[in-house]
Order: sequence, then structure tokens, then C-alpha cells
Amino acid sequence: MGFQVTLRVMGNLAFRRERVNRVDRRVPLVDHAPGMAVARRWGERMRILGLESSCDETAAAVLDADARVLANVISSQIPVHAKYGGVVPELASRNHLLAILPLMSKVLQGSHTPLSEIDAIAVTVGPGLIGSLLIGLQTAKVLAMASDLPLVGVDHVEAHVRAIFLDDPIAFGPAPARPTGPYLALAVSGGHTSLYRVETEVKRGVLHDDCRLLAHTLDDAAGEAFDKVAKLLGLPYPGGVAIDHESENGDPTAFRFPLPLRSPKKHVFSFSGLKTAARLAIEGVGGPLSDGARADLAASFQEAVVGHLVHKTFQVADAHGLTEIVVSGGVAANRRLRSVFAETARRRGLKLFLTPTVYCTDNAAMIAGLGLRRLAQGDCYRGAASRRLDAYANRAFRSGVRRG
Repeated sequence: MGFQVTLRVMGNLAFRRERVNRVDRRVPLVDHAPGMAVARRWGERMRILGLESSCDETAAAVLDADARVLANVISSQIPVHAKYGGVVPELASRNHLLAILPLMSKVLQGSHTPLSEIDAIAVTVGPGLIGSLLIGLQTAKVLAMASDLPLVGVDHVEAHVRAIFLDDPIAFGPAPARPTGPYLALAVSGGHTSLYRVETEVKRGVLHDDCRLLAHTLDDAAGEAFDKVAKLLGLPYPGGVAIDHESENGDPTAFRFPLPLRSPKKHVFSFSGLKTAARLAIEGVGGPLSDGARADLAASFQEAVVGHLVHKTFQVADAHGLTEIVVSGGVAANRRLRSVFAETARRRGLKLFLTPTVYCTDNAAMIAGLGLRRLAQGDCYRGAASRRLDAYANRAFRSGVRRG
């Protein structure tokens, strides 16, 4: 009830806001550079608001027509979930409810963009925790309908895959290299570990995306495996970050873990065997773990996970003749993973594009960035039609994704 009242008040405020003339700005979008989602004919001051609430981080961002990040704000719930060793869905939803409106206000202020100058809204619709997704989606729906703005539903995983095209000179550098495609994209996080063949072409001034699923995990995602093994080691949540730091003082060769699914014919990931091997290794130490043993176990397990991800990614790239590789998602912030990917790509003469760490974790800038692409394709809702947009917990993303 409280959420409904809050949204009603927000909607009334939006109705009373100062209106601007948008007639000459509602025109087709076109692309001006390979792979970049832009809106050159929309107007010099075109602004899109992105909202993300798929799991345990509430985020908002404002981008301009060239996918330049004007403001990007994230509210983490790690302190809320840390004592439970993982995300509690009900608590996640409640905290999104508390954070999303103040966060939206903060990002509008940070981008020096009043609500009256927002031209479109992009929001995560899945996959994720359904209760969390609905907080962001319903907020976006009310604001879009009250303000008569286009509403774009964005797939969280595809947004990770395309975060490499965001424009942020601080994170990417002043003249970053971009994949021209087709490229192989690894999306690796706490909930997803998949490989996609991604290709984009421009037809009649409109972007067309083709994303083909080439490999996926048979069981846990890589980030999930990190969390579970970190808990066995007595390390705090989130496990991936804890293992990354603990590994600094460990020997990655102290414990030998198997490399899963070596066969080039099996284009799948699997982490269940590595988790079992880690549990048996911990039990084999006997008694409480010393600081040295814990560090060695963390480093050895990390080396095995990274080795599996790198081995399978380059194996799939070879099988499909792809020479460009993009690595994205929360686990892509792992320092050892970035180092091994970079060294392997250099040795094999392939082009590697690592998403900057600030955009590896869940964020709304990537949601707004993909929202620009969807606007370019005319894939949006407006007015009462926005009510048809729904959230989903798990589904292949909409841009023609198909299994290889």
C-alpha cells in the first residue's frame, strides 16, 4: 500500500511538471558509428533515464544520445545480506522500495537534468528476482505513463554484453577500442555464465541485433560457485570479492583442482565438480583452517575457475572463427580473470575487450545504453500500452537470441 501511495504522488508530480515541446524530437533514430547506439536526430540534449533493480543493487543512470554517461548511481545492499551469506529476496525487494525514488532524484541532480528534460526511460525487466524487478518496473511504468514518455524494457544479461559500448572517458579512457563484430561475449556473474555470438548491422538507418547463444552453464554460475566456496572457507559475502582478496596471499598451485569439460566438442560450463573438489580439499586439511591454508585454497580454487572460463571461451572462439572477445558481468571484475584473459588473448593474437570494472557489476548505465538501441529499433511502449510490459525471472533475451 505504501509503495502504491508513493507512486501515485510521484505520478501527480510528473503530471504537474513543466512540459517541453517534444514534437521535433520524436523522429527515427540512426547509428553514426559501428556498434554504437545513438540518436543523432533526436536532439542535442536527448536524455534517457535507466533504472536497474534485478537483484540486490538499486541503480539509476542518465545517458545522452551518444551513450555518454552523465550520471550513474548505485545503492548496494551488501550490508543487508552479508550476515545471511547470500541474497534474501524479500529483503532485497524491501530495500529497493526504500532506495529507488531517492536514488532517481540523486541521479537527476547529478546529471543536471530535470525530470522535464528526460526523453525516455529504460528499465530492467529480467532475468532476476521477480519481486526486485517489479519495484523498478512499476516505478518506470508510472513515471512513463504520467510523463508521456517512451518506456523500454531491457534484458539484464544483454545489457552486460553491450556495456562495452558505453561512453565514459574516465572508465574507458579517451579513445577506447570497440569491437566491430561479430564478436564472442562472455557474460559471467553471480547468476549467469554464458557465451554469445553477437553481431549488429544497420539497415535503413536502424540497428538490428543478432545474438546467438553458444555456451551456457549446466549447473551453477561462476559467481555462485565463488559465493558457496567462500562460505566453506569462512570468508564473508560477496564471495567473489573475498576470494579475490584472500588469493593475494595464497599459492594457486598448492591444491590441484580439475579442469572441467576439456573436450572441444562440449561447449558448456560446469562448476559443481569444482565446488565438490573444494569441499573435499577443505575437509582434507582437517581441523580449523590456518590463514595460510585458507589463502592457498582460495587462490587454487580461483585459478581453477578462471582456467575453466578462459579455456572454454577461447575454445568456443576457435570453433566459431571469432577473433574479438568481450568479457562482462560481475565476475569480470576479478583481477586474476582479467590478467589471464589478457595474457591468453595476447599470446593467441585475438582482440580482447574487458568491460571496465565500474561497469562489470550491476548498474543502470548499461540498462540505459541498451535502451538507446531498443529505441533505435522502435521497440518501446508508450501511454497505456506500457501496462503490457512485464517482468520475467528467467528467459532468453529478446533480440533474436537463438541457440547455436
